[in-house]
Amino acid sequence: MSEIYDLAIIGAGPAGMAAALYASRSGLKTCMIESGAPGGKLLKTYHIENYPGVKGVGGAELATNMLDQALEFGTEYIAGEVVKVDEDKTLHLADGSTIKAQCVLLATGTKERMLNIPGEKENVGKGVSFCAVCDGAFFRGKDIVVIGGGNSALEESVFLTQFARKIYIVIRRDEFRAEKKFQREVEENDKIEVIKESVPVEVLSDGKVTGIVIQNVKTQEKQTIECSGIFPYVGSDPISDCVKDLGVCNDHGYVKVDRNMETKIDGLFAAGDVVDKQLPQVVTAVGDGALVAQQAFKKVKEK
Repeated sequence: MSEIYDLAIIGAGPAGMAAALYASRSGLKTCMIESGAPGGKLLKTYHIENYPGVKGVGGAELATNMLDQALEFGTEYIAGEVVKVDEDKTLHLADGSTIKAQCVLLATGTKERMLNIPGEKENVGKGVSFCAVCDGAFFRGKDIVVIGGGNSALEESVFLTQFARKIYIVIRRDEFRAEKKFQREVEENDKIEVIKESVPVEVLSDGKVTGIVIQNVKTQEKQTIECSGIFPYVGSDPISDCVKDLGVCNDHGYVKVDRNMETKIDGLFAAGDVVDKQLPQVVTAVGDGALVAQQAFKKVKEK
């Protein structure tokens, strides 16, 4: 270890990039470590229209703008995966290197939850996808099944209609959980058919997805839907394995923080979707990140 950072940020989603912007702009020596492409869930979001002050923007465009701002003020970007965080704020990376910091922010977000049914795992990338924006164009003129009744499921279903011949939305309940706005868009789209009170039980394939078997939760009757693509939107799980040994997570793996986004370990913060929170949105993640940067600034200056 040749240097010690004031703030080391794990994850380059909205929370991490906002923290990097605020921290580096205030003069903190800041690094941001990301194992994938910077942007997090923004890269999988086609259009954002509820970010204050911005009437409409593509997710990838917003991610690029956030990253440029953070780097402009001196944040160091490090491509790598943090596999463990020690209580003394030493970060261990997958390549064997370490990074030391006075403060650490975990802003790793969540990963999409799988259906855990036969045929799913082996067909990821062969018709099973978790990103409509990334893969929608591969299903031009074909039939697609979307699993889930929340905002993401309905929003992505509408997005996919520009490519697909037909969209089937399969939900477990007899009503959607999504906001009324998204429900109206689905109901008004002739390409979308909703199948209620049903769950997926098997993915069919011949080397790539050919269909899905669903089962009615009341009658137990099964039916097969022929399709080329399956998009599960059934929730997500926090990416918090690197701090699992520190006792800062709840039973579901989300990081527990106080009102300053700090864990029980001094100088270890968490922000964004990896935190157990009521409203996981871009705007709340950005607020979390900005707050962490200010708290880190105070700690560093006190020391």
